[in-house]
Amino acid sequence: MRIVSLVPSATDMLAELSMLDLLVGVSEDCDWPPEVASKPRVAHIRADVSGITNAEIDALVNAAAAEGRSLYAVDAQMMDELAPDLVITQDLCEVCAVSSGDLATACPLGTDVFSMNPRSFDEVVDGVTMLAERLGVRERGLAVAEAMHATVASVRTAVAGFERPRVFVAEWMDPPYASGHWLPEMVEAAGGTNILGKPGEHSFATTWETVLGEEPELIVLAPCGLGLDEAVEAATELRLPVRAVVVDGAAHFSRPAPRLADGVRQLAYLIHPEAVADPGLPYAVLPLADAQAS
Repeated sequence: MRIVSLVPSATDMLAELSMLDLLVGVSEDCDWPPEVASKPRVAHIRADVSGITNAEIDALVNAAAAEGRSLYAVDAQMMDELAPDLVITQDLCEVCAVSSGDLATACPLGTDVFSMNPRSFDEVVDGVTMLAERLGVRERGLAVAEAMHATVASVRTAVAGFERPRVFVAEWMDPPYASGHWLPEMVEAAGGTNILGKPGEHSFATTWETVLGEEPELIVLAPCGLGLDEAVEAATELRLPVRAVVVDGAAHFSRPAPRLADGVRQLAYLIHPEAVADPGLPYAVLPLADAQAS
């Protein structure tokens, strides 16, 4: 079987299932594991977002959505040359990854398309097992699913009985987006009380004034699609009067893949360092601003 993955989360899943040998093409955003860097890039973002601010990226995305334009271009000629048997895409977010609608004229006739649309942690886990079933490696999928559930269960046990501080997870920073989908569940599993974002629902734009009005005790900056270094750079001018940390959102928070379980462990450590050991995932602490200066 020849597979093209147009979704970073699916590429992560293929790695966890030890099926990367079937992968013949990926999207520009697929960056894990490192060995996929040598794979042909079948899809690219249309706009050059290098060197522009969080606010400018948000404006670009909103303009494209309002006009019904896709942010991604799929190379139909390359797709034809690669001749995949299976193309994996998603329909959860048309602005952050290639969607099935982008494939209307790009796939060779008869190509099987597998679209993912998880909105909760359990649906992410189910996506792993469904993909494993499709690839004929059901037992591998069940093993990955069991490991994800076991990690989260161990975290829940570790933080049980502790107070649950108020936590805001920002999916974007300018403007701040309240995280939805699986992220509120991750906060709850890690021993926190999630504010603003709703489980299973889309993230939404808000203001820092609104966020601070909810009296968060911890702010986690996990911008969608950005690694830690990019996120830290984007947060350079941000000064908040409460404890705020920047994490690798692309790896452990915004990408619906097995590494979400590691994200739960990191959240639990950040919320309850007295109960959960540091999992060793990178993060950065923002300088604290006093309430008057903010």
